[in-house]
Amino acid sequence: MKKELTLRERYLLDKKKKRIKIIAIQIAVLVLFFGLWELLAQTGVIDPFFTSSPSRMLKVLKTLVRQDLFKHVGITLLECICGFIIATVVGTVIAILLWWSETFRRVAEPYIVVLNSLPKIALGPVIIIWMGAGYKAIITMTVLICIIVTIMSVLAGFMECDADKILLMRAMGANKFQILFKLLLPSSLPNLISVLKINVGLSWVGVIMGEYLVSSAGLGYLIIYGGQVFKLDLVMASTLILCILAALMYLTVALIEKRVKKSR
Repeated sequence: MKKELTLRERYLLDKKKKRIKIIAIQIAVLVLFFGLWELLAQTGVIDPFFTSSPSRMLKVLKTLVRQDLFKHVGITLLECICGFIIATVVGTVIAILLWWSETFRRVAEPYIVVLNSLPKIALGPVIIIWMGAGYKAIITMTVLICIIVTIMSVLAGFMECDADKILLMRAMGANKFQILFKLLLPSSLPNLISVLKINVGLSWVGVIMGEYLVSSAGLGYLIIYGGQVFKLDLVMASTLILCILAALMYLTVALIEKRVKKSR
């Protein structure tokens, strides 16, 4: 006899089916997009010289693989990960210091707002002079783009913590270290994960901006070089690789989020 499923098993099965359905739709949309793109290019509805096409991009990628594609990917990925980690760690530490001292927070708040509104690309020439024309300048640009958002987001998570819980811990004799590590950080984990997701996108923006300004290798270099010599296939192929790398980085953060939720 067929075993009858319990309510919980039915719920888990339905949830799994919905997840599979969503993934299937996402893949179908992607396949449809590239298929339509290729069809329009092959039939002459769009000019592949200006828009490229999936088949032309594949040819460029095959050529790049035989040359130095992995070198460019490795350089850009290393710069992005370094900037991402530095901005997240330093930004979180600064947010903790701002929460720790109300005086420091009030003094620093207007400067943080001004720095957040400042277009970081305007500091490009200064960063190049200070850090040199190399990977240090690119990582610095990435950190500058990510760090202010990190500080403001993490601090907002700290300030939203239940004041009654903090008051209760203080009444029980807890010091600031205990409040921070036993209440604020655990309660702010969802917010910290959200910061990581935001920084994934911002770090890639920062790296590409930095490579636009100063680089002799990397995916940003390939994009700007392809634009200068009108090789739109190279530009689109490099952009596609960027999208794949950003998606993989985002999935890594999503996996961390899943592990954190299970451990709570």
